[in-house]
Amino acid sequence: AGAQQSATVANPASGASPDLLPHFQLEPEDVYIVKNKAVSLACRATPATQIYFKCNGEWVHQGDHVTQHSTDRSTGLPVMEVRIEVTRQQVEKIFGLEEYWCQCVAWSSSGTTKSQKAFVRIAYLRKNFEQEPTAREVSIEQGIVLPCRPPEGIPPAEVEWLRNEELVDPALDANVYVTAEHSLVLRQARLADTANYTCVAKNIVARRRSSSAAIIVYVNGGWSTWTQWSGCSTSCGRGWQKRSRTCTNPTPLNGGAFCEGQNVQKTACTTLCPVDGAWSEWSKWSECGTECTHWRSRECSEPAPRNGGRDCHGPELDTRNCTSELCTHAAPGAEDVALYVGLVAVAVCLVLLLLVGVLVYCRKKGGLDADVADSSILTAGFQPVSIKPSKADNPSLLTIQPDLSTTTMTYQGSLCPRQDGPAKLQLPNGHLLSPLGAGRHTLHHSSPAAEGADFVARLSTQSYFRSLPRGTNNMAYGTFNFLGGRLMIPNTGISLLIPPDAIPRGKIYEVYLTLHKQEEVRLPLAGCQTLLSPIVSCGPPGVLLTRPAILAMGHCVEASAENWSIRLKKQSCEGTWEDVLQLGAEPCTELYYCQLEAQACYVFTEQLGRFALVGESLSMAASKRLKLVLFAPAACPSLEYNIRVYCLSDTQDVLKEVIQLEKQLGGQLIGAPRVLHFKDSYHNLRLSIHDMPSSLWKSKLLASYQEIPFYHIWSGLQPFLHCTFTLERLSTSTCELACKIWVWQVEGDGQSFTVNFNIAKDTRFSDWLVPDNEVATPALVGPSAFKIPFLIRQKIISSLDPPGTRGADWRTLAQKLNLDSHLSFFASKPSPTAMILNLWEARHFPNGNLSQLAAAVAE
Repeated sequence: AGAQQSATVANPASGASPDLLPHFQLEPEDVYIVKNKAVSLACRATPATQIYFKCNGEWVHQGDHVTQHSTDRSTGLPVMEVRIEVTRQQVEKIFGLEEYWCQCVAWSSSGTTKSQKAFVRIAYLRKNFEQEPTAREVSIEQGIVLPCRPPEGIPPAEVEWLRNEELVDPALDANVYVTAEHSLVLRQARLADTANYTCVAKNIVARRRSSSAAIIVYVNGGWSTWTQWSGCSTSCGRGWQKRSRTCTNPTPLNGGAFCEGQNVQKTACTTLCPVDGAWSEWSKWSECGTECTHWRSRECSEPAPRNGGRDCHGPELDTRNCTSELCTHAAPGAEDVALYVGLVAVAVCLVLLLLVGVLVYCRKKGGLDADVADSSILTAGFQPVSIKPSKADNPSLLTIQPDLSTTTMTYQGSLCPRQDGPAKLQLPNGHLLSPLGAGRHTLHHSSPAAEGADFVARLSTQSYFRSLPRGTNNMAYGTFNFLGGRLMIPNTGISLLIPPDAIPRGKIYEVYLTLHKQEEVRLPLAGCQTLLSPIVSCGPPGVLLTRPAILAMGHCVEASAENWSIRLKKQSCEGTWEDVLQLGAEPCTELYYCQLEAQACYVFTEQLGRFALVGESLSMAASKRLKLVLFAPAACPSLEYNIRVYCLSDTQDVLKEVIQLEKQLGGQLIGAPRVLHFKDSYHNLRLSIHDMPSSLWKSKLLASYQEIPFYHIWSGLQPFLHCTFTLERLSTSTCELACKIWVWQVEGDGQSFTVNFNIAKDTRFSDWLVPDNEVATPALVGPSAFKIPFLIRQKIISSLDPPGTRGADWRTLAQKLNLDSHLSFFASKPSPTAMILNLWEARHFPNGNLSQLAAAVAE
């Protein structure tokens, strides 16, 4: 439908010149009627005596023309301009027969001239696209074609593309172009091309948008190269070594497939056992020489050291003075005087040592300080020889409460000494720990709410403060003296017991206990290692105590010597994590020891710091405990309803965090938690939902199950792993939901939840979420922190520490309390009985049975 060129019809008068024929300065042009607005057509010619419009072969009425006359200044010829309006009704009268067109005809004295035809059309743009783009998932570097056929319209619609509501400009991105058919082409998919794409069609009437098409560019994971084989796990005999690889070449992204196969390979190895050297028998003494000495020798040959064994210690040659005919005796002189002076000095030292020993013995016999202990209480409180087992049910045996007070001082400053060896460090008696002047002061401890801000303010001046969590929600703190005390973080199972005499008399320490969120502390793990406990700090770091404190915290390991290698890790002052203890092996230092039980571990430590329990699986039978917990919204204003299934490490602290999170989200608990044993089999965890009434509910999950990768769970560094099942009820009147949720490890253990509840009912968190044995007070100071009264405890220690007849001493007490597997550790301490009582306090506070303990002590 192009414009028709102007035509001249010659009808000249006699003698007229062709130059005087009208010619058009302005011709009518094609126009579109938008909605119901009339359009205007105009033409102008010179010289012209008359101009009229003809539309679709019929002359337009003279009264519909608007005429304007003027004169061309350059030629002086008359100029005539005419306008008409065309309405939608006029065009619709001939709709479907032919197109509506109009043309100008101009007259002059020499003839007539016709203008080009101008077509008048009704503009429109239909609503529906003939073809819309569709969502796709493509691998990286794969080509993508998004088709788009815009709606029918006059004039034809122009097409443009939006990526996440921003215009796609092929001129700025060489990877993108738009075809003549309006399709968007991505030559090679990139991660940045993951977005929502929308086709937009527009003309002078309207602008239409297609449905958005989600394009997801995914990356399938690929294995890195294998690391070198590690050293053999044992330095003597048969062990194992391993190598590992990671799914990081590339790392799977946007739902790409995880690497198939194992990330760790293990193989058996054998190491030659080191043989330490040993001395042979001494040779016979040599003849006495002229210098009045003779000698003997031995060799390190029975056996000789090999395979890295230690050399013999001690002298290889032994000499002594002797007398014989060959010996020349010198006259007494200066050497004899020096010998006599040395003997006198040795005698004086022996006398001084004897006096010190007598003083120490007298102090022990005296028991407690005069300002703390009353001899009448000691005498009446505990008499081992007169207690009979038949009265063991009388708890008054261990219930005498002393009146205690002490002098005080304040501990401040950063203590993080370096250790050159495993030897026990002594507390300095210098500026940091110097006692106050004379006088008596009562040990004070205010409530956490009152002193929280002051304590954190004082703590913030220390260099180690930047590595502690902000706030006091997961922190307990208090001031302690020689009477000891206890710190607890409620609802986490984490506590710190500071036993009596762990802090020197006359000193007071400000001690804190804090639980770290796993995203706050970077704990590097390698190979098959996994975090088995919370990361806990007690401090100030580096403080050495005169008696071991006991740090209690939960764990999630099903411990067995053949399946696990479990280590206690401690963070050094430089920030690196070091193995300070391997459970089940001989301790390399006397500073640390660990008692591992089914649900908790108790760490004996003489040096405060940051601790965590890390395990390394030795076989695929090794397993961790997962706690499976279901939450859902307490209210459902819309048709959609979400059920969240959390897969947590089975420790109280993680459960506490999830409960706090769900309370903020408005979630409610569905049923009781379940425990699942998750094995080191490299298999993922799967979750699915079943038996839902299809007439009331439908699941929006496209696949038959959801999956959590094995490595996300096994590391233990992602605390709040969960899957969400999005359901849709078919009616707002539906309030009952009944279904089953299965959670299982491929080729492993599984659990099922039967869900049956009313979504309109506001369900509160159950009482089981707060353990019965928790106490609300985070810090207990002095006698209130212990079940066993202080004076009774001292009497038990003094009675059972010395070896008794027929084994009636601390060894029998350990056996009766099922602690006889730790006899070697208890024996290495100055007071084994104190260690046993401290562990009993840590395990049984606050609900320990004093009657049973009294019976064991009495027997």
